[in-house]
Amino acid sequence: MNFIEEGVVKARDRGQDIILRYPPEPNGYLHIGHAKAFSITNSMRNQYHGRANLRFDDTNPAKESMHYVENIKRDLNWLGIKYDRVVFASDYYEQLYTCAVHLIKQGLAYVDDSTMDEIKALRGELGVPGKPSPYRDRSVAENLDLFARMRAGEFPDGSRVLRAKIDMASPNMNLRDPVLYRINRQTHYRTGNQWCIYPMYDFAHSLSDYLEHISNSLCSLEFEDHRPLYNWCIANCQGALPNLPKFPPEQYEFSRLNIEQFVMSKRWLKKFVDEGLVDGWDDPRMPTVAGMRRRGYPATAIMDFVQSTGITKNVMTVPLSALEFYVRTELDKVATRVSVVENPLKVKIVNYPADKTETFTVDNNPHDPAAGTHAMTFSNEIYLDGDDFSDNPPPKYKRLTVGGVVQLRGAYKIKCLRKVGDTLECEITDDKAKGVVQYVDARTGVKAEIRSFAPLLKAGTALTEDNINRDSLYRSTAYVEKWLAEQNNPSTKYQFMRKGYYVLDAKDSLVFNKTISLREGF
Repeated sequence: MNFIEEGVVKARDRGQDIILRYPPEPNGYLHIGHAKAFSITNSMRNQYHGRANLRFDDTNPAKESMHYVENIKRDLNWLGIKYDRVVFASDYYEQLYTCAVHLIKQGLAYVDDSTMDEIKALRGELGVPGKPSPYRDRSVAENLDLFARMRAGEFPDGSRVLRAKIDMASPNMNLRDPVLYRINRQTHYRTGNQWCIYPMYDFAHSLSDYLEHISNSLCSLEFEDHRPLYNWCIANCQGALPNLPKFPPEQYEFSRLNIEQFVMSKRWLKKFVDEGLVDGWDDPRMPTVAGMRRRGYPATAIMDFVQSTGITKNVMTVPLSALEFYVRTELDKVATRVSVVENPLKVKIVNYPADKTETFTVDNNPHDPAAGTHAMTFSNEIYLDGDDFSDNPPPKYKRLTVGGVVQLRGAYKIKCLRKVGDTLECEITDDKAKGVVQYVDARTGVKAEIRSFAPLLKAGTALTEDNINRDSLYRSTAYVEKWLAEQNNPSTKYQFMRKGYYVLDAKDSLVFNKTISLREGF
């Protein structure tokens, strides 16, 4: 039993209902790090028959929108992460304001006229105590008046803030009179212009948990230093509102998921989108859930992977190959096998009638008879992949050479008689074949675009300009089977024989995104 589960059991044993929450901020798309965090909550919800709220912590209106809300819901549903109701921090703005007034009345909060630079300078540094604001000892009556006037919109943005009065000498910087409210005239995507003051994240987050009777607040390790402030807000607002639970929520932190060559910072991901380095949040190179879905990663593979990384407080970086293992394992089971030819090499079958076209049936997936079959056409002119022929073959070469024989997938064996310019002249034969290659009928094959991707980081996890890979998209043209060209479902997974796993792009017709290569040595 890990420490997260121990906390849930502790809450259950003292009589609490197990109520958890997923707290995304609607200012971007979810990435695979969110999937890891939310999978832990989802697991505890399911295992202990609890409930989970999907709560959008929407206290920064300049960066948030309903577009992000809807995409986050879509991503969670696709991943199979369950929630019981949808709520918003903005649902509680009035209650949060009441809690702030309650703190002022207790002498635990004050209105500060200092600028943010002045507040930062007075806060001090680690090991060096801060200095009190000159406005720290304002009377309760003056603070109540000023805070009400802040809400009424009497003061310009940035001119005043509400701060908690805690301890300017605390070794924890988060307790040195943190800001609870700021003036910010931004139109909120839900509340419009009803408010011109907005609560800060730590204040809104802790009290939203309390208002929702959350039993266990699960979050990543960077919030460990924020836990004393989380507990302070809850402890000092217990008398502010009626019907608050007997037991306050308890916060538990676990390490974040880091993957080599994956960008796990929403700020950097937004930077990539804004700069046009990628084609939006759902670009297949992005580690967002939407990007991985568009690239063809199965939801089951993502969830199996994030759960395999375990729950710990130790910061670790997982190799990209670990994620790829789960993706390949799942795709091998479900992918439809098709023939696709890159670097096409024309082949003329000299002993096959020029006016004849034949149809062969091939299995969609050798592991799954229920996957069915599809038809491939064959004529006297076909394309082979350029990699499947060699004028000067290495030892043990099992593809086509002059004088060599190969089996065409699902069709005949052919022997290469000669190479004439850029065309191979071959004949159908009964001789023994050395290997199997795919082909595409030159008469019915259709041109398509293939997009392949490299990671957005050159190496490691360092988020520096020098480590950003700005040449991460590769385009090529290929011939695909007529049957494949007629498919239009972007959720269907394909294995291009001996090439890798691919998926039809969700936005562009006849564009296939490479999900991942086959195993080395296939």
